[in-house]
Amino acid sequence: MTKDRPDYAVLFVCTGNICRSPTAHGVFLKQVQLAGLQRRVLVDSAGTHGYHVGDPPDGRSQAHAARRGYDLSGLRARRVEEDDFARHDLILAMDQGHLALLTQRCPPELRHKLQAFTRWCQQSSATEVPDPYYGDARGFEQVLDLVEDACTGLLSHVREQLG
Repeated sequence: MTKDRPDYAVLFVCTGNICRSPTAHGVFLKQVQLAGLQRRVLVDSAGTHGYHVGDPPDGRSQAHAARRGYDLSGLRARRVEEDDFARHDLILAMDQGHLALLTQRCPPELRHKLQAFTRWCQQSSATEVPDPYYGDARGFEQVLDLVEDACTGLLSHVREQLG
């Protein structure tokens, strides 16, 4: 990794960057650290919209993640920026709506980087990570279940990419 560019960079994207994408960010970052790859892999998250820029993740997301050993407290919401498309090797959308918005905004020559996050699920056949924001605790637990599953598959992919 150079000072300006890691060997591999992953960006997780949801709507406001306060529930799903910071959960994926926190879970994957921990997996990357446990694998000893934190110097080679950049983990980031952002939202398709700027509703919560500068805010920490939703308190419920933080609480449920903390129960499983993930610390989201240092993360802050931001919106996807133009240079994210060039800066990241993989941009993972939490649902099909996010994928469509990213596809519209992404330069055509970089669209190969855009994928559905659930593509990496090993156990689940889910095609989207559902938004838990307006639901109850079960939704946040379901998000964590899907995120942990997909992050395991994603880590295998990233290891392959790193050689």
